[in-house]
Amino acid sequence: MAVSGKMYGNAILKAFNKDVDWDTDIIKVALLSSAYTPNQDTDILWSAISSNEVTGVGYTVGGATLASKTIAYDNATNVIKMDSADVTWATSTITARYAVIYDSTSGILLGYVDLGVNESSSAGNFTLVWDANGIFTVTVN
Repeated sequence: MAVSGKMYGNAILKAFNKDVDWDTDIIKVALLSSAYTPNQDTDILWSAISSNEVTGVGYTVGGATLASKTIAYDNATNVIKMDSADVTWATSTITARYAVIYDSTSGILLGYVDLGVNESSSAGNFTLVWDANGIFTVTVN
């Protein structure tokens, strides 16, 4: 499934306050159940929403660490793009409605993906394919 994320409102604020470093911090993606209701304005810390994390065969508590992270600014379009390698939980049996991206170094929530419906794997791969434009894009005005 191809997905792109929505940022939490405090993510940029926290980055400007040096609480988040996309390049050097450990950034993870965790899967959450439909019991979670994202709030871009009030959700700030992983510890406040982690009780909604899924469990299942092939899934590790806390989620997967994003690999091959990149962040770049395109001066032709005035867009900052944050991306990483796609994420797969191999040979897994899990059901999730949301994928939450967070800085596990600081515990700060960066963004989330609403999968639209509960997505499941049964002794197979559960894969997040990031949008071709990146996990997040920020337009500079």
